[in-house]
Amino acid sequence: MHEHAHDHGPLAGAKEVVRISCVRHTYEDGTSVHLCGLDFLAHAGARVAVLGPNGSGKTTMLFHILGLLKSQEGEVRVFDVSPADEWPAIRRRIGVVLQNVDEQLLAPTVIDDVAFSPRQYGLPEDEALEGAHRALGMLGIDHLADRVPHNLSGGEKRKVALAGALVMDPDLLVLDEPFEGLDPASRTSLLDLLSTLARERGMTIIMSTHDIDAVPEFADYAYVLAPGGRIAVYGTPEELFASADVLAEGNIKPPILAELFARLRERDPGAPAPALSVSEAVDALADWKSCAERLP
Repeated sequence: MHEHAHDHGPLAGAKEVVRISCVRHTYEDGTSVHLCGLDFLAHAGARVAVLGPNGSGKTTMLFHILGLLKSQEGEVRVFDVSPADEWPAIRRRIGVVLQNVDEQLLAPTVIDDVAFSPRQYGLPEDEALEGAHRALGMLGIDHLADRVPHNLSGGEKRKVALAGALVMDPDLLVLDEPFEGLDPASRTSLLDLLSTLARERGMTIIMSTHDIDAVPEFADYAYVLAPGGRIAVYGTPEELFASADVLAEGNIKPPILAELFARLRERDPGAPAPALSVSEAVDALADWKSCAERLP
């Protein structure tokens, strides 16, 4: 875990895609978010989670990355430009799914919604539709192509919005609470897809989430925002969840497996280090049991 320095391991040599340096934004009601402390960095091909309680500034951070807010203080760089000032130069490279997906789904049918961006960028109609069907297929929802978005379930709407974000094969994907409304199977499928996009396409993915158990499955590294926006802690999932109290500054309850292993170690200091997946936990506990049985 790191409070002052960045060390992105195998991604350390990758190109910077996003950097946020000590940004302050004050809203009209006087609420101020100060995204300071650590710089926020996202490298090419990295999967980055942003954690923090409500009001900590997660959405404010994402809005600055998307050029929806202009920094009043500090600096935001995306693909080495200011997104608020030069959004037209980078918008084609960025896909986004915001928390309220109803505001993103405006076309009369699902296929029209997903094909909107390709048509806006002047792709021929057959290419626009082909790309839209391909994106829907990636999410397993091509059967919804002719449906009216308004009539879909919350989880289906989120998948359609994600298909629209992926249709132009972006270099950067920004997701605000992407698991809301998804059933467990859809959540697992989405996690697998995000890993594939990062690994095979080199896509950078920045995701804010309350789903703490998804972080070990998703993230190469994560940032924890304290109330008020201070970027308090950065680290890999292994570093963040090494002990049950490591996320206390962000008022975040650790994943259930991290808490389980922390409590085991309170009872027995020889218990294994925290596991981040069920399969890791099974192996660690089996090895621990085997060692205990061999002791005299």
